[in-house]
Amino acid sequence: MPRILHLGVGNFHRAHQAWHTARAGGDWRITGVVMSNADLFERLLSQDGAYHLGIRGFDGLTVERIAIHDRLLLASRSPQAVIDAIVDAEVQVVTLTITEKGYCLGPDGRLDLQNAAIARDLAAGPSSALAMLAHGLSRRTAPVTVISCDNISANGRKLHAGVRDYSTAAGLSLTANISFPDTMVDRITPVITDAVRYEIEDRVGRPDVAPVLTEAFSEWIIEDDFAGPRPNWEKAGVEIVPDVARFEMRKLRLLNAAHSYLAYAGLLAGHRYVHEAMADPALRAGVEQLWDEAERTLPETLSAGLAAYRCALIERFLVTAMRHELSQIAVDGSLKLRERLVPVVYGPNDAPQARRAIAAWVAFLLWRHMSGKAVADANASQIVGLLAGSRDLTAVCAALAGLIGLADPSLEWLEHLSAEVIKMRRNT
Repeated sequence: MPRILHLGVGNFHRAHQAWHTARAGGDWRITGVVMSNADLFERLLSQDGAYHLGIRGFDGLTVERIAIHDRLLLASRSPQAVIDAIVDAEVQVVTLTITEKGYCLGPDGRLDLQNAAIARDLAAGPSSALAMLAHGLSRRTAPVTVISCDNISANGRKLHAGVRDYSTAAGLSLTANISFPDTMVDRITPVITDAVRYEIEDRVGRPDVAPVLTEAFSEWIIEDDFAGPRPNWEKAGVEIVPDVARFEMRKLRLLNAAHSYLAYAGLLAGHRYVHEAMADPALRAGVEQLWDEAERTLPETLSAGLAAYRCALIERFLVTAMRHELSQIAVDGSLKLRERLVPVVYGPNDAPQARRAIAAWVAFLLWRHMSGKAVADANASQIVGLLAGSRDLTAVCAALAGLIGLADPSLEWLEHLSAEVIKMRRNT
């Protein structure tokens, strides 16, 4: 039986890749690897890997039962079992949703060998997703396709570089036919609430300890670069294309950039959910201006469809029943903004709204720090150190700008950024 092994079983994977694969039909099954969430692992195990997916649209809620995960592993409990599963010849495709931080990338997009998790792996044995993947692939002889499904620009190429860098450092050799296609994924998957859980259970007539909620819209675009067999994903709406980059760029600089701006500016304005922030006239205007700036950085080949794409995003953002938490989007800004906003700042024209979006992030961090609340970011310790170690706002802005990949912004640019931060803090 052909098999996918997925690293990082969570809500997004279960709402997106698993859903598309189940709808594609055929004999494909998924070995699901939960990285460290033992509670989720046990809940899924108690249901033999099956769960109900609630799909929320303007017409209400529909529910589908997804039963494509027939094997489950907990990586934190048995990393060797995960490595052995990667080696298994039945596995034709490996997919990953481990979030940006799971790739342990440096500013250059290559593996950061000084990263604490990578250093620990090299010293004590593999436990991170990247290390387990490298060790498993080094023992393979059969072809395999490895597909990143995380919101990282050129995710396939960066994953390939990370695996290669780790393998070199660990003295491993990759000899099998392995491909790393780039992908673009899009489906909003909010944290599920008890109310939604009860709504799904009421609809299906039985309890479910691991349901998922998602929106009706779903998009998955994969580069046509496969080392071996794959599901017939096209039957489930997946697009297989020669080049993913332009679609990925559109999503990062329109949907994801707007999400980040709404998250930080929306939380500062007292909103909790995406639909509330998007309904705020000032924030809505900010999103539209950000999109105007981002459009100027996109390839001409996308221009014909941008107006429709923007309208679709507005509709998605305004679905009240989704109740998409801004705090969920606000996590790991230091990793996300370098992909979502920095390219807009470096665009062909001045981008004052992109600067305001970055200022919203800085103001949000200051607000969290001054309130004694934790900063939810992969670089939290570095950020807190910057905030605590300087009273000069321009210097703080310069340090945080460097953290997200803005190389040597001018003093005038930083002063504008500082002024925007001050304005936002006064309104908090």
